[in-house]
Amino acid sequence: MSSKVIAGTARGRLLKTLPQDDLSVRPMLGRMKKSVFDIIQFKVPDSNFIDLFAGVGSVGIEALSRGAKKVTFAELSNVSLSLIKHNVSVLNFNDRAKIVKCNIIKDFEILQDKYDIVFVGPPYKDNNKKALALTYPTLKNVVKYDILKNDAVLIAQKHIKEPVGNVVDLECFRVEKYGDTVVSFYKRKV
Repeated sequence: MSSKVIAGTARGRLLKTLPQDDLSVRPMLGRMKKSVFDIIQFKVPDSNFIDLFAGVGSVGIEALSRGAKKVTFAELSNVSLSLIKHNVSVLNFNDRAKIVKCNIIKDFEILQDKYDIVFVGPPYKDNNKKALALTYPTLKNVVKYDILKNDAVLIAQKHIKEPVGNVVDLECFRVEKYGDTVVSFYKRKV
């Protein structure tokens, strides 16, 4: 399966991904990525961006290509971390990328910083095809560890059937649907 950078300084460049039959990482579809970045396009330049459950890094790399000042890639899988390092290096984004190995649910405190944009794209299922439901606990951690700047945007991608309740201090202001995927946009409640 291939993924490519849609816009910015690395536009059109291909990213190294896992083989198509490896379902442990589900890269964001190009049309979905384009739509999300069209919505946040004015917040990306000079932003501090974090890509949680980064996979091969396609979302964070898109942010770097579009002018993000710094992107933190948070991922647990060694295979994915290796692919992120490769993709960041090939595109010469090393100086603006921070790659962190962590379990997003259990080790969130190591990610403490303040971010302008937070992207949450957890896997929908484990290797046994059992639903994971990682979005809600991740959103709770974002609030608990206070990583959002005052005017930050949090973007959460999830399966349409995954339940996500209300999270104290977050307000959902936009929802987009793409087949069986829902992308929700949040901001801090004022």
